Amino acid sequence: MVATVSTVAYLGLEARAVEVQVQLSPGLPKFLIVGLPDKAVAESRERVRAALTAIGLALPPKRITVNLSPADLPKEGSHFDLPIALALLAALGAADPETLSHYVAVGELKLDGRIAPSPGVLLAALHASQEEKGLICPQAQGSEAAWAGDLELLAAPDLLALLSHLRGSSRLRPPEPGEAEPVGRGPDLRQVKGQEVAKRALEIAAAGGHNLLMSGPPGAGKSLLASCLPGILPPLSPAEALEVSMVASVAGELEGGRMTRRRPFRAPHHSASMPALVGGGLRVRPGEISLAHLGVLFLDELPEFQRAVLDSLRQPLETGSVTVARANTHVTFPARVQLVAAMNPCRCGHLGDAALACSRAPRCAVDYQARLSGPLLDRVDLHVEVAGVSAADLTLPPPAEGSAAVAARVAAARRVQGERYQGCGVRTNAEADGELLERVATPDEPGRRLLAEAAAAMRLSARGFHRVIRVARTVADLAGAGQVGRIHVAEALSYRRQAPVN
Repeated sequence: MVATVSTVAYLGLEARAVEVQVQLSPGLPKFLIVGLPDKAVAESRERVRAALTAIGLALPPKRITVNLSPADLPKEGSHFDLPIALALLAALGAADPETLSHYVAVGELKLDGRIAPSPGVLLAALHASQEEKGLICPQAQGSEAAWAGDLELLAAPDLLALLSHLRGSSRLRPPEPGEAEPVGRGPDLRQVKGQEVAKRALEIAAAGGHNLLMSGPPGAGKSLLASCLPGILPPLSPAEALEVSMVASVAGELEGGRMTRRRPFRAPHHSASMPALVGGGLRVRPGEISLAHLGVLFLDELPEFQRAVLDSLRQPLETGSVTVARANTHVTFPARVQLVAAMNPCRCGHLGDAALACSRAPRCAVDYQARLSGPLLDRVDLHVEVAGVSAADLTLPPPAEGSAAVAARVAAARRVQGERYQGCGVRTNAEADGELLERVATPDEPGRRLLAEAAAAMRLSARGFHRVIRVARTVADLAGAGQVGRIHVAEALSYRRQAPVN
């Protein structure tokens, strides 16, 4: 007899159907797991054996073969423990195979029979819903799975409670969706003294989803400005919140099933490796750029990152996704992020200050800034010089306008963009391209003349040219203008990095 239980294997944000087939056959006692299992799956046999012993069941002295079908699909993770145990129980006659055929099962087993959380339960729940099946999952992740919608959920604390429910001797309580976290504001722009140009650039970046690079001496407020950005961004829509939560679920960071409407803000240290930033590793996991999907990726001390690591961001910033290639599979994660970076003008940070500049200036600045590649900088829409803050600036009263007022203007501009790009698969001006960009953001005649003259004088690349148009469109949206004009183009050009002259 072959007993079968359905489960899933995760490939990026896709849950692939997997059948766990268990056969008991005569022969020397042996427990085999086949079907491209990784180390964690291969070790399931010991966890399953111990868990069954804990609930009073012993494995028969037979040859036990567990096949994970399809056999050519890599199987990774500890969530195969529970479906293997259930299929084995069905083969032993301790569970009804017909009942189990209506469920997808995921979960890790502890040696005492408890069912422990495992990453990706939300994806498994969405897959089960599409297959019109129920889901068996750990009790601790029932509230996470409940976000998938209308499906039968069996969130069990341990194997014994699950078997009692399946036999009808007791009932498991249906879980409720986890509470939605309130949208917090974080630091307020009122805390920033001076820096009006930088605050204006931050508003434009928030309104259009543009990448931003701030350069200035230490203590000028670059990190504070970046931390204020989530407070002026509009909250995630329900669909976007589900998208962000799916990434967090795969990464195992969705705690207590609590979804949030606040946009992600990730700030990795400059020692981060390439797999940590773009994804990968022995078990392919989403990197920081995917965990910041639909939010902000803040890279402080930008030149201190390894150059190869930074250059690995170039393609995801352009396409909005990152593909991790392996010999046997390709895994794709979403990566539609808003890059915000900060850097000092040179290693000592005081270029241009006669009292503090180092003796190696300007060579110090040239060497330091050369760590950043031109193609990466070309993908940054807004380049802002953040001046140092004087003692006189610090004694000034707080600005009259805070994050709430700026957030209202950003939300209005985002609403305009939402109506403009409805049905186009584009959320913000920063994502518009090709014919769509030409249709919605072509400047008027004075604006076109200024743009053509500036493109030649500043030696803009084709990418830089179009990014100026996108920023100009956002400036026009903030001003409530229907068409991009010369003044909007002029402001967009003022934030553009000029190519060095040979």
